[in-house]
Amino acid sequence: MFKKILIVNRGEIACRVIKTARRMGIATVAVYSDADARAPFVRMADEAVHIGPSPASESYLIADKIIEACKQTGAEAVHPGYGFLSERTSFAEALAKENIAFIGPPVNAIAAMGDKIESKKLAKEAGVNVVPGFVGEIRDTDHAVEISNEIGYPVMMKASAGGGGKGMRLAYSEKDVREGFESVKREGLNSFGDDRVFIEKFILNPRHIEIQILGDQHGNILYLNERECSIQRRHQKVVEEAPSPFVTDKMRKAMGEQCVALSRAVGYYSAGTVELIVSGADPTGESFYFLEMNTRLQVEHPVTEAITGVDLVEQMIRVAAGEKLAMTQDDIGIDGWSIENRVYAEDPYRGFLPSTGRLTRYQPPVPGWTDDGEANGRRGVDGVRVDDGVYDGGEVSIFYDPMIAKLITWGKTRDEAADLQVAALDRFELEGLGHNIDFVSAIMQHPRFRSGELTTGFIAEEYPEGFHGAPADADVTRALAAIAGFIASAESDRARRVDGQLGDRLDPPAKWQVTIGGISHKVKLGRKHIKVDGEKVDIELEYTPGDRLVVAEIDDAELAVKVARTRAGWRMTTRGAIHDVRVLPWHVAPLASHMIEKIPPDLSKYLICPMPGLLVSLHVGEGDSVEAGQPLATVEAMKMENILRAEKTGVVKSVNAAQGDSLAVDAVILELE
Repeated sequence: MFKKILIVNRGEIACRVIKTARRMGIATVAVYSDADARAPFVRMADEAVHIGPSPASESYLIADKIIEACKQTGAEAVHPGYGFLSERTSFAEALAKENIAFIGPPVNAIAAMGDKIESKKLAKEAGVNVVPGFVGEIRDTDHAVEISNEIGYPVMMKASAGGGGKGMRLAYSEKDVREGFESVKREGLNSFGDDRVFIEKFILNPRHIEIQILGDQHGNILYLNERECSIQRRHQKVVEEAPSPFVTDKMRKAMGEQCVALSRAVGYYSAGTVELIVSGADPTGESFYFLEMNTRLQVEHPVTEAITGVDLVEQMIRVAAGEKLAMTQDDIGIDGWSIENRVYAEDPYRGFLPSTGRLTRYQPPVPGWTDDGEANGRRGVDGVRVDDGVYDGGEVSIFYDPMIAKLITWGKTRDEAADLQVAALDRFELEGLGHNIDFVSAIMQHPRFRSGELTTGFIAEEYPEGFHGAPADADVTRALAAIAGFIASAESDRARRVDGQLGDRLDPPAKWQVTIGGISHKVKLGRKHIKVDGEKVDIELEYTPGDRLVVAEIDDAELAVKVARTRAGWRMTTRGAIHDVRVLPWHVAPLASHMIEKIPPDLSKYLICPMPGLLVSLHVGEGDSVEAGQPLATVEAMKMENILRAEKTGVVKSVNAAQGDSLAVDAVILELE
């Protein structure tokens, strides 16, 4: 077994690998860029080596720097995590020349399956179903249009070396192809150094199912069941679960054996994932097609670990050291259900715009991934596990992926795992930047999610007008009103005890008007109970002024509410929604109607940059006429290109930015007359 390994990655996956290595008694080396100098994974590792500036192209993607760090520290092997160099054949070959083990599959398997175009050819030769498409060289945009017309719309344009949702565009018409083809090429080149693109038929009502593969260097290959990854946004996975609510035992066996056969055809070993696209319109599940093979550890690997009890990182290390798998296919079972939500630095209330900056508060619902046995390891604490790589006061950088953490839950049933997600998300305190906690909580509560009727179009279909918070039922609203009245009373009680102000003899009001969602409620606090609109609420809670999280017990069930003070009350967040709650003493409330409402200024004539990013291209100039919906500029943020469109018809009055400029959030790009 190795004595020391180097992790050529960052964030949560670097922390994840370090923790398993530590449990195995293996020393670890971290490499880090300028932006990550104070990151948790750097502190956790036994040694750390600085490898360059913040951009990945000048640090984490430079193979020579990684090899030099191995020599400097005496690391015998390298774990690549996911992304960066994890599927780069030249890197694995360079390590082999230096007699440094690569904790991953053989070079020939990476080469065969890492290229989306070549992998489809190999899969077809191996008798695996593949999606109809064009896998040759595409000369230019006109050629792409010609191919798309022949295949038939809708089509998917993908960067050959792409992954993680980058370099992908769905096209429903020739116009979409002409608009998106060059963007796909640029994203592929910028993110992966490869601008080749292929085009394939887009399967309607598709489900995204993937099979976890694990093999050793002695010819043993197993499948560790499937994961359902259908809930995606911009082809980036948001929710993953294992097993799938769609897959039957018969389907699982058929998919698994086919994926093992494909892996065996390329001499695969280590952990890997075969991704399949399944037609949700086929109840038999027999219409499944090979999508791609990821020759690395997946972001969503924890849900497989939770239901199988297998530590995939440990198995990768053991396989790389030459050990045989200590299990057979018959040993792989399914115990319970696991769900993973990715917590991203993006604001669903503002069209999921990327958000960067400092985490002024970061308190996950349980400590990060621990390794003191199964109860607190693969399944977390009481069924809740958090894999993260950030810290309270740290920064989410513009240079890397916007994922902050992964929240994993395990339960005996699917509903139990989903209920745990909702409860844990309510307790997840994250401030300082936009995040998607409310959004994933809303998904967990959505009737369609609970039914298991999922497709990759779930988010677009269920939130066509964007996300505005999960709907709150009458019970939640009543509980919030009671909590708000209790908090207001506690704050007033504290205020009267401040010397020289209200005086101790002035009792806090017992009656309050609490307005939530435009509806006012009368809240009356008694000595032993609280009444909302005359109805008694059976509630127990504690609150000390300054608390950010209130946990109330209502009818023997817990409700966690995050609270923040505003001018006229509180902002209360729970169950996937933000509620602006106005709280006034009952005798003061009638006077509120006389206050003058402040009207926000009209900004529709400006094109404003919605996130920090790079202005990749400007599609119009001064004096040009534009139509509503017309693309005006393209801004790259966190390696993803975002097209900014005109809100209304007009003429460009002035242009305030140039191609190549780095823009701050709310920077004015241009103004219309």
